[in-house]
Amino acid sequence: MTISTQPDSPILDVRQIVPRDRHPLIFNTFDSLEPGHSLILVNDHDPKPLHYQFMHERAGQFDWEYLEQGPEVWRVRIRKDGEAA
Repeated sequence: MTISTQPDSPILDVRQIVPRDRHPLIFNTFDSLEPGHSLILVNDHDPKPLHYQFMHERAGQFDWEYLEQGPEVWRVRIRKDGEAA
């Protein structure tokens, strides 16, 4: 796993994380963000199931933006809604 930081967007590379541990790590990282900040998710497949889980568990609390869509690497900016701290 790689977590690098930019001013308001940690980069969370989960390609080397055991699949069952990915979603909890992503949600914990998202939950630790200040409102208005983002994380950049790097994955080895389209994280569409994660997007559905976000829509169910964090409805109205996030924005989802694909930055890169495969075929080998997917990058998604997940922004926590709310005013910047």
